[in-house]
Amino acid sequence: MAILITEKTRVIVQGMSGRIGAFHAADMIKYGTNVVGGVTPGKGGTRHLDRPLFNTVREAVEATGAEASLVFVPPPFAADAIMEAADAGIRTAVCVTDGIPSQDMMRLKRFLRRYPAERKMRLIGPNCAGIISPGKGFMGIMPPHIYMPGRVGIIGRSGTLGYEAASQMKALGVGVSTSVGIGGDPINGSSFKDILELFQNDPETDAVMMIGEIGGPQEAEAAAWAQTHMTKPIVAYIAGLSAPKGRKMGHAGAIISAFGESAQEKVEILSAAGITVAPNPSAMGETMARVLHRRAAA
Repeated sequence: MAILITEKTRVIVQGMSGRIGAFHAADMIKYGTNVVGGVTPGKGGTRHLDRPLFNTVREAVEATGAEASLVFVPPPFAADAIMEAADAGIRTAVCVTDGIPSQDMMRLKRFLRRYPAERKMRLIGPNCAGIISPGKGFMGIMPPHIYMPGRVGIIGRSGTLGYEAASQMKALGVGVSTSVGIGGDPINGSSFKDILELFQNDPETDAVMMIGEIGGPQEAEAAAWAQTHMTKPIVAYIAGLSAPKGRKMGHAGAIISAFGESAQEKVEILSAAGITVAPNPSAMGETMARVLHRRAAA
C-alpha cells in the first residue's frame, strides 16, 4: 500500500503538451505511472506521448476516469487550473508551479472549502517536487531512480533535501513507502500534519522522515499533533540553523517572523515532542536507520 498514488491511480497532466509538462510526463510514463491523458485547451481530440489530449479537465475525467492531476500550468493561470480540477472531481492534485501569487492561493483555498469532505480535493504543493510511491508511480519532477521501495514515509518542504534523504536511506538499505513534497510557499495545499495523518493510517509505513526549514508554524503544529496522535517514530531535520532572523532563504515560506519559526526554535519544539532530530543534512539517513534499529530491538 502507499498514500496518494499507487500503480492503479489514473493520472492526467494539465499542460502535458508544453515543453516542461511533456518532459516530465514522459518520465512518469516510462516509470510505469498510469498516465491516462492530458489537458491543453485548444488541443482536445489530438494525442501527445501516445495519450489523448482534452480541452478541459471535466472532459478528461469523463473519458478516462482520472482521479489525480499533475499541474504544469504557468503561475498566472495555475490557481484557475487547480480549481478546474477540483470542480471536475479530481481527488488529488499535485502542483509543481513556482511563483503563484499569494492572493491567488488565498482565493484557491477558499474555493476548495466549498466542497463536502467526501468530494474535497487534496492539493499537494504548489512549488513542490511532487509525490512518489517507489515501484508504483510518481507525479512530479523527482528523479525516481534514487527511491527504493520500503516502509519509511518522507514529507518535505524542500525537494532536493527529500531527494538527499531518500538517497542516504537507499545506501543504508532503508526504503520509502511514499515521499511527499508539500512545497515551500507560505500558503500551500497540504501541511506536515495533513500528511503525517495519512502516514499514521497507512499500515505499510513504519516511520516518517520530516524535513522542514525556517519560516512558518507548520513544523510546530505537526509536532503538537504527533505528540498525541502518532504511534510511529518520526525523524526530523530542519534546514536553516545558521540563518539570521528576518532573512529570506530561497523558498517564499522560509522567512522567520515570529517565535517558533527559526530553525533552532523548531528543533527545540520537535525534540520536546519526542521527535528525533538529525543534527545535519548528511545524518538524515543514518539517524533514521538508528531509530528503526532501536524500534526493531525493542
